[in-house]
Amino acid sequence: MKPTDIGAPDYFHKVVDCQWACPAHTPVPEYIRLIAAGRYSEAYMVNWVSNVFPGILGRTCDRPCEPACRRSRVEDETADGRERKEAVAICRLKRVAADYKQDIRSLLPRPAKEKNGRRIACVGGGPASLTVARDLAPIGYEVVIFDGDARPGGMMRTQIPKFRLPEAIIDEETGYVLGLGADFRAGEYVKSLKNLLAEGYDAVFVGSGAPRGHDLDIPGRKAAAKYIHLGIDWLASVAFGHTTSISKRVIVLGGGNTAMDCCRSSRRLGGEDVKVIVRSGFEQMKASAWEKEDAMHEGIPILNNLVPKAFTHNSGRLTGVTFEKVRAVFDEHGRRSLIPTGEPDAHFECDEVLVAVGQDNAFPWIERDIGIEFDKWGLPKLDEKTLQSTLPNVFFGGDAAFGPKNIIWAVAHGHEAAVSIDRMLNGEDLAVRPAPRTRLVPQKMGIHAWRYDNAISVDRRLRVPLRDISAALKNIKIEVELGFDPQLAAKEAQRCLNCDVQTVFTPKLCIECDACMDICPMDSISFTANGEENELRPRLRAPALNPSQDLYVSETLKTGRVMVKDEDVCLHCGLCAERCPTGAWDMQKFLLEMTHAGAGCRSAGTQTASA
Repeated sequence: MKPTDIGAPDYFHKVVDCQWACPAHTPVPEYIRLIAAGRYSEAYMVNWVSNVFPGILGRTCDRPCEPACRRSRVEDETADGRERKEAVAICRLKRVAADYKQDIRSLLPRPAKEKNGRRIACVGGGPASLTVARDLAPIGYEVVIFDGDARPGGMMRTQIPKFRLPEAIIDEETGYVLGLGADFRAGEYVKSLKNLLAEGYDAVFVGSGAPRGHDLDIPGRKAAAKYIHLGIDWLASVAFGHTTSISKRVIVLGGGNTAMDCCRSSRRLGGEDVKVIVRSGFEQMKASAWEKEDAMHEGIPILNNLVPKAFTHNSGRLTGVTFEKVRAVFDEHGRRSLIPTGEPDAHFECDEVLVAVGQDNAFPWIERDIGIEFDKWGLPKLDEKTLQSTLPNVFFGGDAAFGPKNIIWAVAHGHEAAVSIDRMLNGEDLAVRPAPRTRLVPQKMGIHAWRYDNAISVDRRLRVPLRDISAALKNIKIEVELGFDPQLAAKEAQRCLNCDVQTVFTPKLCIECDACMDICPMDSISFTANGEENELRPRLRAPALNPSQDLYVSETLKTGRVMVKDEDVCLHCGLCAERCPTGAWDMQKFLLEMTHAGAGCRSAGTQTASA
């Protein structure tokens, strides 16, 4: 293997598993350390720069960072034999920064004193468009956001129940963005992209979401239509106060997060017998594990492997739903087929049904003769990196780009689209993406003293306190999760392994005494003969069998061996650096900041700034 180039921005970035997995690449360990120190406002701003909505995402994020968390790979089993592979509660620590910060308005960018003469239209007032505005407005662009609703937020306001995300949090964080100088046009629904382009905007960003719910074309659907509702439409009606009650017996069809929001909302609006019925198995449901847990905690059963066949009714009044029982069969490529079991159909009585089986994009307002091409699924044909459509000055992001995902992906799209717009309007090549800014900062203050806390906590993941269930189910606007208090937050923060504090090896200082190899608690360091990766991995001191995690390989040492470190299970504890008699190992904090729109994303900013 060739020596590892640790100067490449992606190498140490990938070692910080949580930040690498986050679509917006938030510096997770950095803000967790700030929370542990009680520096909540600073922790909030670290978040705000990258993910824009720390208070919202601290309650609602799909948490792609947590499955990637190193903690879940290195923990031992408990004494009773149960696995304890539990990630740090990264998402809920983010909320702590939002809950306990001081007034941060003085830390935000100021509105541009002078406009640069460029006008940008954003269609839709959701997280993607707001991120575009947050990046472009402070650097002089005139950003106009068009939305059919009276207040900004898009799906964050209309599709996430208030018991999960209070309205005040949405108002606060969307307000920070609009305070940067963006013009929010409330109640102005864009009916024609052609007409919008004719108004002379230099670029248009489409962040209109995926507003159309899938329906079910099965017997009884039309006859009983009065009692069957599309989930996302029903949630929006609840959010705006148009719907304030539901029947006692409710069936929710679907296994995603929208279905979980529908069933939990139903319990609060009068549903006593609420069931979720899903065509897939429990493990294959698209809903996040914690969403399913929350629903079941509130007494809502989830029934699996049932495919709806018909809505039963009595002269148009819904009486129930008939289901076919199925089992999943997977082929050699992992593709799933649902095969009938041959058992008798199941029938469940109900008074109302909420259909939450998926969402589609809907672009009836985009004319098909203006140069924007769509694929067979009705999605725009885009450059996946630049988010540019086949009409060069029109960009897409969020659910409108590639179909339904989540808020953090919408934010990531907003940042990338803003970079594309800024580069395009400054004559730059959109295909050349700006490199992130990186720094490596030594942490040593003495042989056994470090600037960071390198003690490894053995504590189990803490559970977020919840409101008493009887009180929570009485009011749909009362927040269920109470969040960590500062004491619990500090304790949970100690579980972070500080994966951004990297083990940096200097070959010329190494005397090959093997002391680092002996002291490593995870046997992640080996001194051995070099070889091809597939041959080298299994013969290390502890076989490195996870190819998705890199090996850190040194230059050839004096004995002809190389140092090989498995980045997969390193605890970043610093014992190798403490034990090394020559200082060949050092602990250095790696800080990566994505380059957003502005001067840094243009030609002079395409080179990595490393230190």
